[in-house]
Amino acid sequence: MKKKQFVSQKERNEAAVHRQANFESRPHNKKKEEYAKVNGGVFVYSKPLTTAELSKAINVPVNAILKFLFMNGKVVNINQTLDDDTIGTICLEFNYDFKKEKVVDAEHFEDLEIADDPKDLKERAPVVTVMGHVDHGKTSIIDAIRHTKVAEGEAGGISQAIGAYQKEFHGKKITIIDTPGHAAFTAMRARGAQVTDIVVLVVAADDGVMPQTVEAINHAKAANCAIIVAINKMDKPGANPRRVKEELMAHDVIAEDYGGDVMMIPVSAKTGQGLEDLLDAILVKAEMMELKANPNRYAIGTVLEANLDKGEGPKATLLVQNGTLTNSDYIVVGDIYGKVRRMTNDYGQVVKTAGPSMPVAVTGLSAVPNAGDRFMAFPDEKEAKAVAEKRALAKREQQQAGTSAATLADLNNLVNAGKVQTINVIVKADTDGSAEALRTALEKLSNDQVKVKVISAMAGAINDSDVLLAQASHAIIYGFNIRPDAHISEMAAEAKVEIRPYRIIYELLDEMTNLMKGMYKAEKVENVTGQAEIRHIFKISHIGVVGGSYVTSGVIKAGEKIRLLRAGVVTYEGKISSLKRFKDDAKEVKEGYECGITIENYNDIKEGDIIEGYEMVDKE
Repeated sequence: MKKKQFVSQKERNEAAVHRQANFESRPHNKKKEEYAKVNGGVFVYSKPLTTAELSKAINVPVNAILKFLFMNGKVVNINQTLDDDTIGTICLEFNYDFKKEKVVDAEHFEDLEIADDPKDLKERAPVVTVMGHVDHGKTSIIDAIRHTKVAEGEAGGISQAIGAYQKEFHGKKITIIDTPGHAAFTAMRARGAQVTDIVVLVVAADDGVMPQTVEAINHAKAANCAIIVAINKMDKPGANPRRVKEELMAHDVIAEDYGGDVMMIPVSAKTGQGLEDLLDAILVKAEMMELKANPNRYAIGTVLEANLDKGEGPKATLLVQNGTLTNSDYIVVGDIYGKVRRMTNDYGQVVKTAGPSMPVAVTGLSAVPNAGDRFMAFPDEKEAKAVAEKRALAKREQQQAGTSAATLADLNNLVNAGKVQTINVIVKADTDGSAEALRTALEKLSNDQVKVKVISAMAGAINDSDVLLAQASHAIIYGFNIRPDAHISEMAAEAKVEIRPYRIIYELLDEMTNLMKGMYKAEKVENVTGQAEIRHIFKISHIGVVGGSYVTSGVIKAGEKIRLLRAGVVTYEGKISSLKRFKDDAKEVKEGYECGITIENYNDIKEGDIIEGYEMVDKE
């Protein structure tokens, strides 16, 4: 058992002072009034300016600016906001170079670029994301590395949520993120790649490159991650690592022994073959990348997973990417905030601090954050709350400013107008990541005939408001790893709301696909029933012009739609008003027989015209 390492009070105080100094020196604490100034002949500004503000900043009379713009075809007033091109043109006219700075405040901490002092930087653990096709053994490899049994407890043997783990090997730590392999979790895989240094691409030696293997490669490349290939299932009789290497070459992933720079390690999660080689390869790659971070500053990082725990409330798995998170810090995540009450590592052990590259589960947030959100620690509750409130307000404004085409009322109007059929869906899942992945997968099923509209996708139990929303919007509720209790089931039955619980995602998607097929409007196609040639013209009082016709093909039917062809050109479209054989009315006249035809509201027929009968039928 390892001895606890105690830190003296003096060291703690020094670290706290250092962290506070780092925080106070961040660029987002610049004074607001310094948004426009002249520095060494260069006009530097950081926000939109009016004509009057620009005039004051560059010390040029406002009338001179207005005159210059007028002479160049622009009429503005002193209170009008100028665009960047106009500001640049004015600066050049009055002998100033110009530069627009991007100033980021604490409200937009995702965009902060903090220059840490090189002497504060320490080596950090590489963050590794395991990717690949479904059932190629991603979780089993992590399982074997950690000597745990995660995969057996997962529904259908498929990962349903992100898990983050740390492994110590040769005295160095490796942080491993296990991303689900099903195609529906593409968004989760992409999010995993964004926080990742190295992607371990798992390819089954007996199966080769599959569609989700290619997706994983694309995600890794888009995130500029290094790639190491683990050729798994080497214990199987059909294992063919050479085939895997050749197939990967088509996607520009070239093995070292084929002249490339990608390490490819043959492994077997079942027997343990090659796992130490894989860990060695990760450490070698990490050493080449020189991964460093500053532990002596307030933490910043990303939410890997979030859910509502019945006993502990909102709970989030955070990956600290820089700085150190302590169990007394105030953090802002997305547009919510809270004080870190309890932190646990990947083994469920309570920890007081979490440094760079360490994943921890934290409690104490005011609500469940979104997976993929960035988080940042702040020195006190007042500042954290103020930043969270500003972010929440900005989010509401952004939603209100967005297009209204996706509102429920507009969608219902479209349905009523016959322009689109819509299946409304409410998703409740055990984790936020699963909910968002399901939203993406369901909405991707939409096509030009049927639209799947996910009106809500959240983590947590199905509640009264979900049933009421479903009743109002005629929606189906899908519960993913969530089942309704007796009260909710009874309420849903009374409201005639259907709740469909599932544990396997592709079964849920299959049901939705089948439901959509049943809603397709049958495509109508034209079916020509027959043609008749007009050979004689008769004018009969009270009836009009009658065409003495001979049916040359098919059948001509009374009351059917017709088009009149003259020299092969359609001259009229309408329908037959009467069809006679001699003096008697006829329902239809077949090929080879003569008949008399009158066309509804049309008398301009001529000998030699062709009457073509047709009907619209459902396409097979």
